[in-house]
Amino acid sequence: MRFLNKLFAGSPAAARVMPFVLFLLLTGGQGQWGEASRYWLYFAKTLVGIWLIWEMVPYVLEIRWAFSWEAVVVGIGVFALWVGISGSWTTQDTLWVKLGLSHTPAKPGVPWDPLVQFSGNAALAWLFIITRILGSTLVVPPLEEAFYRSFLYRYIVKPDFLAVPFKQFSPVAFIATACVFGLSHNEWIAGILCGAAYQWLVIRKNRLGYAMTAHAITNFLLGVWVVWRGAWNFW
Repeated sequence: MRFLNKLFAGSPAAARVMPFVLFLLLTGGQGQWGEASRYWLYFAKTLVGIWLIWEMVPYVLEIRWAFSWEAVVVGIGVFALWVGISGSWTTQDTLWVKLGLSHTPAKPGVPWDPLVQFSGNAALAWLFIITRILGSTLVVPPLEEAFYRSFLYRYIVKPDFLAVPFKQFSPVAFIATACVFGLSHNEWIAGILCGAAYQWLVIRKNRLGYAMTAHAITNFLLGVWVVWRGAWNFW
């Protein structure tokens, strides 16, 4: 779209923030029009995400995939943390009650399980499962890494964020970005550790693409785990 091209060309911040925000807004709409809309909107937002990345690529040059053994180790390690950390404090569903900020435990929602939702149509159920795995593996990492580690981390260091090299370490920005990333997920403790691991990788390698690869490995393994073990609560 000509509007996005003009916006992204004129605002490096918008090129990294707007796609993530639009994707997040679509995520918030899932399930607002009935249970089936959770799946159809996820399918739609995945297509929108692909389009947004396509529009970003000419203006966010750092969202290029990069492969290394460190990215593989971090990706697998974060996956192990994500499925291995559990307890009454590890999810936001119970965190706020434990802290006394909420007096009512969160009611468990309906699990994201297309095999149940579309039990009479296996092809449709598997379409949504495959879409979820591919979307979380190939679409989510570029959008999230461009926002959290290309924009947010560097903006906290210095508003003129493009002048901040990826290898620059800032304790405040490191902790703040990891916490924001973690608290955007229900599994907040795993999320904070996850955000810290990806940020460490960017700083160590001085390149965003390695964190994208690690993020993709984590999400792919998590998707396989969810389907294999029936651990739909992670979705």
